[in-house]
Amino acid sequence: MRCRADIAFPSTEETAVTAIRPFTIDIPQSELDDLNDRLRRTLWPDELPGVGDSYGVPKDRIRGLAQYWLEHFDWRALEAKLNTYPQFTTEIDGENIYFLHIRSSREDALPVILTHGWPGSVLEYLDVIELLTEPASADDPAFHVVIPALPGMGFSGPTHSTGWTMRRVARAWVELMDRLGYERFGAIGNDGGSMVSPEIGRLVPDRVVGVHVTQLFSFPSGDPAEFEDLSTEDLAALAHLKWFQDNKMAFNLFCAQQPQTLAYAISDSPVGLLGWNAQLFGESLDAEFVIGNVALYWLTGTAGSSVRFYYEEAHSTERPTAPTTAPTALAMFKGDFQSMRRFAERDHSNIVSWNSYDAGSVVGGPNDAAGHFAAHETPELLVGDIRQFFAKLS
Repeated sequence: MRCRADIAFPSTEETAVTAIRPFTIDIPQSELDDLNDRLRRTLWPDELPGVGDSYGVPKDRIRGLAQYWLEHFDWRALEAKLNTYPQFTTEIDGENIYFLHIRSSREDALPVILTHGWPGSVLEYLDVIELLTEPASADDPAFHVVIPALPGMGFSGPTHSTGWTMRRVARAWVELMDRLGYERFGAIGNDGGSMVSPEIGRLVPDRVVGVHVTQLFSFPSGDPAEFEDLSTEDLAALAHLKWFQDNKMAFNLFCAQQPQTLAYAISDSPVGLLGWNAQLFGESLDAEFVIGNVALYWLTGTAGSSVRFYYEEAHSTERPTAPTTAPTALAMFKGDFQSMRRFAERDHSNIVSWNSYDAGSVVGGPNDAAGHFAAHETPELLVGDIRQFFAKLS
């Protein structure tokens, strides 16, 4: 059985399921040796000549990433870096939850919970930890940072129950902040975290100072009146959404319908997992970041459980009936999903900050989605937006 890392569960002496336990990552060397052996023995599929990426992620890209994984990537270095941060696990609603908890030295620091998505992980927030907790200027707000791994992903380990939608995750995160003693806090998110964080604000609007996300996933309802007099920006965003739906949504449909069928392939082959996850890692992202995220899923045995999120959302009957009311901020990046303000304001009644940024050169063409992992790609720019937003609310 492949290692699920050194996840500690309560001993028989522990009677409180709310216990928070220190956690240290230590993947056995035998598991790293097995991974390298599997990478060396990869059976590569054939590929039609001259088709580019029209049939999916090109083989030359996956070959290059797999070679980097085998010859250059150092898991022990990443493991050591993670182990420099305070890490913990706790059981919430029957599931193990792993999280990093880094407190600022500033007494006036605001607690914030940062939520990643898929195929990202807690790794996408490592570059903003110091910027958030210990700003260089005393005039900038400081934050106590909580970064949990979504249930079924990374060091949280595979889920053992169904129904882990974004709303159930939001409820778990409120419980986590309760256990840490944070009465008032902010919620920050990206990708799936941009769905979870507004739900936290919906659950406890009296406790959430503000919600800061990089996407507001609000879509047309089908009412023709919604399309009247749309701005140029919203029309362009709709066109991009249509392109993405026509060309790149296969992952969503497959994971929403048959995540277990997919799990056999991506849990048995590291290159299979790399190929599947790489479709959503833009070409301009550095190989170290891409492989770090993929390796984390592989070494924790959560390749299959991580994609259940799509199934749970697709089959959930729990739907909000009113817009969120917590103060909300959007920091949108060029190349990423383009939020449409008309639809966002329908779903979120208190948007107080709406900014759009250029994440830099988009070197990979329309598939690159530059800026999707803004906390890693442009950490100072993202943190600047976060600081500006929460400073307004203080």
